Amino acid sequence: MNQLEAKAKHIRELILTALAEAGSGHTGGSLDLVDVFTVLYFDHLRHDPKRPDWEGRDKVVLSIGHTAPVLYATLAAAGYFPEEEMLTLRKLGSRLQGHPSFETRLPGLETSSGSLGQGLGVAMGMAMAAKMDGKPNRVFCIMGDGEQQEGSVWESAMAAAHHRLDNLCAIIDRNRLQIDGRTEKVMAIDPLRDKWTAFGWHTLEIDGHDMSQIKMALDLADKEQGRPTVIIADTVMGKGVKSIEDNNQWHGKVPTKEQLHEFLNEL
Repeated sequence: MNQLEAKAKHIRELILTALAEAGSGHTGGSLDLVDVFTVLYFDHLRHDPKRPDWEGRDKVVLSIGHTAPVLYATLAAAGYFPEEEMLTLRKLGSRLQGHPSFETRLPGLETSSGSLGQGLGVAMGMAMAAKMDGKPNRVFCIMGDGEQQEGSVWESAMAAAHHRLDNLCAIIDRNRLQIDGRTEKVMAIDPLRDKWTAFGWHTLEIDGHDMSQIKMALDLADKEQGRPTVIIADTVMGKGVKSIEDNNQWHGKVPTKEQLHEFLNEL
């Protein structure tokens, strides 16, 4: 796990540096998903940065598109494009838009996203297509917990279970915060595990910063037959920078260039 932890630290450094350079973006959620993305891309997925369009690849759909920096930084660290390109984040003409845009043809990017509630439906379509074509591809959909307030999520959840899409795995970033505050104050979503179980999903809850638990959950999802899996990952917004952790003000706030040095030292 030491190599994965070192990789996660590097990805957090890329995220913070890019956001400070951009002067806008979403810090908190991007940082708290790093451990999940690190295990996915460096320990679990079937993918090849040298062949981003390889037909046998697993696919990742980032439904919470505003956390694009974690996806971009992970792709860069994996070798899909030069890490120096991270400094173009959110700039005019950049492939690294504020929300992922498929039109940029960024290697490793599977779909546009950002309108909350839509990612699971897209991922379900990819998983169903793979099933119909008899292909082994697995599809992973990364969602937010505030996003669970969207009705379209539950329509897709019901359909995925109905079609027995065991090649689909949803991962929920359960940091208990959204832009307006605590999820349970804005619109309560608990008991979240019970709801997904009732919709027919194989449901797991883990510490979203414990790489061994992340790996174990992903392995269990791979082995599950006849139903999709959802992993509820308990996370801390802003993970890695103690001074901003669990603070929803950092949902859409970025460090100044003066703060950047301080934040990098906290990692």
